Amino acid sequence: MPETLRAAIFLDRDGVINENRTQYVRTWEQLQLLAGALPALVRLAGSAFAVVIVTNQSAIGRGLLSNTVAQHINAQLVAQLERAGGRIDGVYVCPHRPDEDCACRKPRPGLLLQAASDLKLDLEKSWMVGDAATDAQAGLAAGTRALLVRTGRGSEIGVLPAGVAQVADLAAAVDQILKTPG
Repeated sequence: MPETLRAAIFLDRDGVINENRTQYVRTWEQLQLLAGALPALVRLAGSAFAVVIVTNQSAIGRGLLSNTVAQHINAQLVAQLERAGGRIDGVYVCPHRPDEDCACRKPRPGLLLQAASDLKLDLEKSWMVGDAATDAQAGLAAGTRALLVRTGRGSEIGVLPAGVAQVADLAAAVDQILKTPG
């Protein structure tokens, strides 16, 4: 009997769940959730979707943040969401600088493909939610549908990638995804 794959909602972190910082989120104290993000994530916890964070964190590759501190920040975020009734099924981080030309840095789909392999995800039934065109490009390259939010860098997006819609914030993205069939 073939294994049943699960659909996922892939979420960029900075600018979608928490405020983007020009000098990067380098401590837990600097991570500030965006308005409405926590209730939206709690709503997702009640869905059949896997909830997966996929985030570029070049501050690691730039030497501004250690991998250990980045893992601590993400673990604290997951714990906070879980205490509120949310659920994160996986966190995938690209630590590389843009000039390192890795396969995992969005707009490349490496983080999503790794998560799909690890968590047994159906990419065609999944969504990527981000605040930058590179997020949407990564989702589309992996075979997901994509939505962009206007929070974070989303207000700066000029032309949207073909087939990608933009919504106000994570709460609006969750609304749209949960009401979209299949």
